[in-house]
Amino acid sequence: MRIKIEDTLFCLVDVQEKLFPHIGNKDELLRTLPILVKGMKTLDVPIIVNEQYKKGIGETIEPLKELVSEYEAYEKTTFSGCQNSDILNAFKKSGKKNIVVAGIETHVCVLQTCIDLLENGFNVILVTNCCGSRTKLDHKMAIKRLIQAGAIPTSYESILFELTLDSKNPNFKEISSLIK
Repeated sequence: MRIKIEDTLFCLVDVQEKLFPHIGNKDELLRTLPILVKGMKTLDVPIIVNEQYKKGIGETIEPLKELVSEYEAYEKTTFSGCQNSDILNAFKKSGKKNIVVAGIETHVCVLQTCIDLLENGFNVILVTNCCGSRTKLDHKMAIKRLIQAGAIPTSYESILFELTLDSKNPNFKEISSLIK
């Protein structure tokens, strides 16, 4: 399936202050997530930000918080963003069929959000090198489960170039510079 920019929305899941320090691949995520978010913004892909119980877990970490400051951050207490009617309605009202997902933890909130997106008829594109868990095993098992459920695995570089589509795209140079 070709992932087309006009059909795509990006969801950033729970990359929050009190949880992030415990993520096993946090150093990789500090490098990859800002690239993905900047790329999505460059390509004008709409963004939905989920935050799990901010009072207990804190807000989205910097530098991501600043990068997504113009988008509404939906607070939730359910692990799946789709169990929150405001978030599910935002996905549905977007008119987009492809949801690119990244965040933490892969085996909890990312997994459950993706499963519910699939069950609601969306195509889920999981940016595996922009997701993380406390342990490698939890991360790997969640990715395997999501692939079996129908999610499409990808990397930040692959999805950004697929959405860019052509080196003649006016955003190509900026996307290329983010990735180098």
